[in-house]
Amino acid sequence: MIFQVRTSHIGIIVVIFLGCIAAIPQVFANMSSNSYAIQYNNVNMTSGEKSSSSYTVTDTVGQTAAGRYSSSGYLVRSGFQYMYTIGQFSFSISNTMINLGLLTPGSFNTATTTLTISAKGAGGYQITAFENYPLKIVGTSTTIPDTTCDAGTCNEGTAGVWTNTSIPGFGYNMSGTDIPAAFINSTYFKQFANLSNNEPAQVVMSNTGVVKNNQATVTYKAGISGGQTAGNYENNIVYIATPGY
Repeated sequence: MIFQVRTSHIGIIVVIFLGCIAAIPQVFANMSSNSYAIQYNNVNMTSGEKSSSSYTVTDTVGQTAAGRYSSSGYLVRSGFQYMYTIGQFSFSISNTMINLGLLTPGSFNTATTTLTISAKGAGGYQITAFENYPLKIVGTSTTIPDTTCDAGTCNEGTAGVWTNTSIPGFGYNMSGTDIPAAFINSTYFKQFANLSNNEPAQVVMSNTGVVKNNQATVTYKAGISGGQTAGNYENNIVYIATPGY
């Protein structure tokens, strides 16, 4: 008789964390007389956006002390470019209900999710992720443990090769843009950080620059041993997208 575990589900929760970001005031210079009025947020030799058929450039010419300044207690970004680069931040996920199907000993089941992000602030972005607990039968302590990979060394912070179908568990792989370097290829997996064990969320995508529609694919994988209790196993994976300005 083939031992089988009934359908396993993963619920996806998406969080966009904007944090406590102070609004950047728009400071306008105003000059007027009976015959004219000039209003602009930067008065120098020249500033703004220039373009031709072959290029587009923004500049600030003649401004005194443009740049980024910081010390303990303050951060100042001075100049037209810093105001210009602040733009729309968006994050989406292709599907928020993952069905890993019927799990059978000696094989793996997989499913995927695509993360898409645009971040036009000067500080880029990062996406972190964690699970609320390992896959388990709700209302019980029966779980499918998080994978430790073939060598028994992978965890939420370290990836490892996981191809041996006799080693059960639940884990994930990343492919695409802005992913951690630990995911060398499709055989490398990690555990999700486990909130119930107070493990900190781990970065799954990040970039320090401006990005538009950058994408990465999360591959979830689960396998069981012959002694796994039959039932419906589920958990929630939380993704938190944070912009940098």
